[in-house]
Amino acid sequence: MKRIMPPSSKKKKTILFLGANPANSDRLDLEREVKEISDELDRAQKRDKFELKTKMAAQTRDIQSALLEFKPQIVHFSGHGIDQVGLVFEDASGQARMVSGAALASVFKLADDFVECVVLNACYSEQQANAIAQHIPFVIGTSRKVGDGVARAFSFGFYNALGSGELYESAYEWGCSSILVDGFSDSPAPILKRKSEQPALTEALTEPIEPVLEPLPVPSGPTRDLPIAPLAIDVPEGSISTDSPFYIDRPPIEQECYGTILRSGALIRIKAPRQMGKTSLQQRILQHAEDNGHRTGYINFQLVGPESLTDLDKFLQWFCQTVTDKLELEDQLEKHWKSMLSTKVRCSNYFERYLLKEIQTPLTLGLDEVDQVFHHLEIADGFFSLLRVWHEQGKGRGNWSKLRLVIAHSKEVYIPLHINQSPFNVGLPIDLPELNKAQVTELVKRHGLEWSAIQVEQLMSVADGHPYLLRKALYDIVKGTLTLESYLQSAYTEAGLYGDHLSRHLHNLREDPDLAAAMRRVVMLDEPVQLDQNYAFKLRSMGLVELSGNNVIPLCNLYKVYFRDRLGVG
Repeated sequence: MKRIMPPSSKKKKTILFLGANPANSDRLDLEREVKEISDELDRAQKRDKFELKTKMAAQTRDIQSALLEFKPQIVHFSGHGIDQVGLVFEDASGQARMVSGAALASVFKLADDFVECVVLNACYSEQQANAIAQHIPFVIGTSRKVGDGVARAFSFGFYNALGSGELYESAYEWGCSSILVDGFSDSPAPILKRKSEQPALTEALTEPIEPVLEPLPVPSGPTRDLPIAPLAIDVPEGSISTDSPFYIDRPPIEQECYGTILRSGALIRIKAPRQMGKTSLQQRILQHAEDNGHRTGYINFQLVGPESLTDLDKFLQWFCQTVTDKLELEDQLEKHWKSMLSTKVRCSNYFERYLLKEIQTPLTLGLDEVDQVFHHLEIADGFFSLLRVWHEQGKGRGNWSKLRLVIAHSKEVYIPLHINQSPFNVGLPIDLPELNKAQVTELVKRHGLEWSAIQVEQLMSVADGHPYLLRKALYDIVKGTLTLESYLQSAYTEAGLYGDHLSRHLHNLREDPDLAAAMRRVVMLDEPVQLDQNYAFKLRSMGLVELSGNNVIPLCNLYKVYFRDRLGVG
C-alpha cells in the first residue's frame, strides 16, 4: 500500500522543471523560462515554502530518475508536444524522442503519493494531460500550438500566484490572466484537468463513438486494418485543406514559418519535389498571416498564359493585374505604367504607390509553382531580381515593410542569377522532408486505424515517408477497397494502387533517354550513386530520388523495385 504523506509533514513543496529542446526541433528559450520562474519564487511572499529543481536537456530516463530523486509535488515540463503522439524528450545524441501519454501515465501512477500537480507547457499536450490526470489531482495541458512568449507568460502568473499562497486552481486562473495581460489575447489558454473529473480509463475506452459514415465491414484474417470508427476523409489529391485533420506538422518547420511571416519584409522559400506538401504548407502560412490581420493573395504560376511569357513587360503586367484581382481592387495599371520608365520600375511603382499604399495592413503573397518561369531566362532574371529588391526594401520603413512573400518551387534553380540579385539565397529556406516514423504513425491514427508498430513499418517499407503515397494507401484501406496485406503484394505493379502514378513517371523518363539511364544507375545499385548534377536535380525535382551527401538514392522502395524492373535492370 502506498503511503500518502500528509500536507503538513513537508515544509517545502518541490518543483521539478524538466526542459527538453532537441537539436532537430524548434528552438525554445527554456533557460529564460526557468530563470523567470526562479526569480518569481525568490520574490514571493512564501518563498520559503518552495524549492526549485531543474533538469535541462531531459532524456526519457530522466523522468523516472528525477521523480524518484526529488519526490516533487509539482512537475513542470517545458518543450514540444505532438498531439496524440506524445511529448518530445531527448535521446543520448540530443535528437527528439517521443514519450506517449500512456507511458507518462504509467510513470505518474507510481508517483501519485507525492505529485500533486503537473504542468505541460508544450504544444498539443492535452492528450497527455488527460492520461496523466487519471492519477494526478491537477494537470495542465494545451489543445493547440503555443508560442514561447505565451508559455513564459503562463508560468509567470502561475508561480507568482503559488508563491503568494494561492491553491492550484486559483494559480491556474492567474496564469491564464497573465497571458492576456502580456498581450497574447489571440492565443489559446491552457486547459486544467482534474483527476476528480476524469472518467475511469476503461470507461473512456469503451465509450460509444458516433460514426460519420455507415460502418465498413471488417475482414477476417491476420490484417484487421480497417478503422474501428469509419471517417469521412478527403480524396488524396492536390493540397490538403487548412481545416483537414490529415495534414501532419513537420516540426520545427511550421512554427518557424508562422513566426517568420509576421516580420517586416519576410521571405520564405519552400522547395520540395512534387506531391510532398509545398502548397499545403504555403496555404497554412497564408492562413496564419490572415489570422493575424494580413491581406493575403495566392498566385499559382501554372495559370500564366504563353502570351505573357514572351517578354518581361507583359509578364510583369500579368503579375500586377493578377495580384490586383486577388485583392479585389480596381485595376489601375494604365495610370501607373509610365512608358518612360523601365518595366521593373513600373512594376515596383505600381506595388509601392498603389497596392501597398491602398492596403493598410501587411500583405502576404503566396507565389506557387514559380518553376514555370525558370525556362524563360530573360523573364526569370528580371522577375526574381525584382523580388530580391522588394525583400531588401521591406527591411526598412515605408510601404515595402508591409510586403511578405512565400515562394514555392519543386525544381532546382538553374537560372544564372547574380548572388546579390537572387531571392533564392535570402530569407527562410524550407526544404520539406518526408514524414518520419512518428509522423506516419500519427497519420495512420488520424485515419482511425489501430495499427501496431510492425504494421506501420510495413506501410513505410513501400512508400517510406512520402505524404501523397501514404495518404493514397490509407484512403483505400479506410474505404475498404484495400487491405495492408494486398497493398504489400500489389503496390509495386501497374495493376496496383500506384499504377497511373508509376506509369506517368516511366513515360516522362522514357521521353529523355539520358535521364532514364541516370535513373537506371540509381536503382541498379544498393548504395548511393554519383550522377551528373543536372540529372540529379531533375530526378529530385520529379520526386524520384533524394540526396545522400553529394550522391542520390531512390526516394522510396516503391520506386527502386518498380524502375529496376521496368527500366530493364537485371
